[in-house]
Amino acid sequence: MNLDIKNNKEESFSSTLKGENLKFEKNNSKKELKILALRNTVLMPKSFLSIALNREKSYSIVKNSYEKNEIIGVLSQKKVKTEEPELKDLYEIGTLVKVIKISKQGNTRIAIIEGLSRFLVKDFVRKEPFLTVSYENLAEKNSFKIENIDNKINSLKEKSIRLANLISMPKEMEFSIRKIDKIDFLIGFIVSNIPIKTEEKQKILEENNIEKRILFLIKFLDLETQNSKLNKEIQEKVRGELSEQNKKYLLNQQMKAIQNELGNKENIEIKSLKEKIKNKNWSEEIQKTVDKELEKLDRTNQMSPEYSNLLNYLSLLTELPWNEFTKDNFDLKRASDILDGDHFGLENVKDRILEHLAILKLKGDLKSPIICLYGPPGVGKTSLGRSIANALNRKYIRMSLGGLHDEAEIRGHRRTYIGAMPGRIIQNLKKVKSSNPVFILDEIDKVGNDFRGDPSFALLEVLDPEQNFSFYDNYLELPYDLSKIMFIATANNISQIKPALIDRMELIDVSGYIVEEKVEIAKRHLLPKQLKAHGVKKTQLNVNDETFSFIIENHTRESGVRELDKKIAKLVRGIAKKIGFNENYDKNISVKDLQKILGSQKYLQTKYQGNDYLGVVTGLAWTYVGGKILFVETSLSKGKSGKINLTGNLGKIMKESAILALEYLKAHSEEFKIKYDIFENYNVHVHVPEGAIPKDGPSAGITILTSLASAFTKRKVKKNLAMTGEITLRGKVLPVGGIKEKILAAKRANIKEIILSIDNKKDIDEIKKIYIKGLKFYFVENCKEVIEIALI
Repeated sequence: MNLDIKNNKEESFSSTLKGENLKFEKNNSKKELKILALRNTVLMPKSFLSIALNREKSYSIVKNSYEKNEIIGVLSQKKVKTEEPELKDLYEIGTLVKVIKISKQGNTRIAIIEGLSRFLVKDFVRKEPFLTVSYENLAEKNSFKIENIDNKINSLKEKSIRLANLISMPKEMEFSIRKIDKIDFLIGFIVSNIPIKTEEKQKILEENNIEKRILFLIKFLDLETQNSKLNKEIQEKVRGELSEQNKKYLLNQQMKAIQNELGNKENIEIKSLKEKIKNKNWSEEIQKTVDKELEKLDRTNQMSPEYSNLLNYLSLLTELPWNEFTKDNFDLKRASDILDGDHFGLENVKDRILEHLAILKLKGDLKSPIICLYGPPGVGKTSLGRSIANALNRKYIRMSLGGLHDEAEIRGHRRTYIGAMPGRIIQNLKKVKSSNPVFILDEIDKVGNDFRGDPSFALLEVLDPEQNFSFYDNYLELPYDLSKIMFIATANNISQIKPALIDRMELIDVSGYIVEEKVEIAKRHLLPKQLKAHGVKKTQLNVNDETFSFIIENHTRESGVRELDKKIAKLVRGIAKKIGFNENYDKNISVKDLQKILGSQKYLQTKYQGNDYLGVVTGLAWTYVGGKILFVETSLSKGKSGKINLTGNLGKIMKESAILALEYLKAHSEEFKIKYDIFENYNVHVHVPEGAIPKDGPSAGITILTSLASAFTKRKVKKNLAMTGEITLRGKVLPVGGIKEKILAAKRANIKEIILSIDNKKDIDEIKKIYIKGLKFYFVENCKEVIEIALI
């Protein structure tokens, strides 16, 4: 219902209109009743109410009633915030009213209404033009049979007057209450003028027994009187405590004056702050803030909690590295040597850092890049940050964002909160004493969000070069320049990062390593690190390339080298144990020795299975730990339904690819010399082995198509061939991702030829020649080319 009553002001009028009310009631013989909704108040019978009509529908119903001299009903809303209440949003018991007067005060239309008697809503009649219901009058019980009525009236009057005095109500109220003799008028006047919650007023209105209504009101007045007394006592006590604090402050100030007169030293903490402030190189705006806070600290009692808050805030301001920077080392050869010495590979990242250094060397000033290194775990994304800091001669900060849920961790808490502190960005800058460090935002894709906010949105300002020169921390309450910081974010899965955040970063793919690269990393970095950690000398252990390759291929399965590092640590521990027991051992570790030290092979590498069977095709897949090969198998069995069964724990997209491939073959059966009745008389079963592992994605499209074509045409697949690509219903072959990882998996499986979409050629051109040595690529545009190349 489009009614809204606001800014209620209850007014009391004399009872001289009683005769007119009775006449009004007699003139109304209708069973239907128009309803006006009241918000945040209840109108009692025998009382008056002034209401503001803020909506046209409210004004229309009141005006209509006034002009026609009709009774309307008022019902109170159950919830104040309901803007357009329906019947279910209103209480069932209300008051029949007469509109006494309509007037205008400025732009507000005011109506004065008089409560006549109570009513109960029976049924809904209509909604338009006004909410209309059928109703029943509610009679008052025991209205003339109340025992000790005079005593109850006197008690009600005294208790209401006492409460009115406690809460500082106008003196006219006491006079009005004492003049009222009739109980129903008295109840209406008290409920209308004493502050009572709407729910409590409604309970009083709904009570049929007038004696119970009186007792309920007396009980309520007693409770409110006790609460008001208690609040008054608390306020007086607080006022007394504040006076005591002021007294202590004045005495403290007098003591300071006496100490200064005697030549005693100034407060050591404040003196230390003033010394630090003299040496700070900050802006005039910050200086004004510091002076203001320092003056406030000087006036504050040391025993007050505010003193420690001010002291902590000023200490933070003086300890932050305002306009303090480390000097970059522009020796590009040195920087390149450091990066190459610490990390093998990762050429794209190294080139980007050296580019930045070269431009900075030429120009003298440049906004630091905001880089995001993304790739599988263990490829060296986080450790690269420290190497970059060493190469640039900058300080290093690493902040883990994994599991971060509270936005205040980035922006800090407001100083009004107990235990407030700055955000972690400001805290870390305070620790390293430099405003241009290398700042690693680790695991940025693991940032969460909850009722405390979303830290990703707070990071938008941090990582935006157009905004971060004036980063605002809630605790600091001053702009801080982050533009000279080199932010490097790391992530495993960029699809979990907010798009607005990705837009502010320069993405660099840090993909996995091939076996040859892992061998070099193991020799140069991992083995020396573990020898040093376990106290084993270099001359006491030697591991050749063949042994490293065997560990990588049979004891690890990852794109990075984290698991490899653990296996090498276990190998070194085994040798350290032999040295500790003075046992004789061969320091040259061979593949045969690994069984005793590392145990049985943990992983069996997926190997190429040949082309001896129809319908078996080798595909290439990307996984979280790198690439791998998979097999698609198709078999035909006689059956009239011609249905297709898909097994192997396939996802929705992969199942759709199988249906697309089958429909394409049906539509082009003549081109591939397939009799169409085969589709109707044979059931198709497509299976992808390793059923315990979930599989999904569109990249197996051409693999499934080739498998089906091989089964239907009775033609085998070419030897040592693998493929990856998405298909469409029109027979187009679309590009897919993860090409480098898939190619590495193909090389490990001894694949010689690979079919790809022609749009993936650019990905092959970006891969180092060492990765694709010995491989032949077929770049295709449509499914027909795939089948012509793959089948023999």
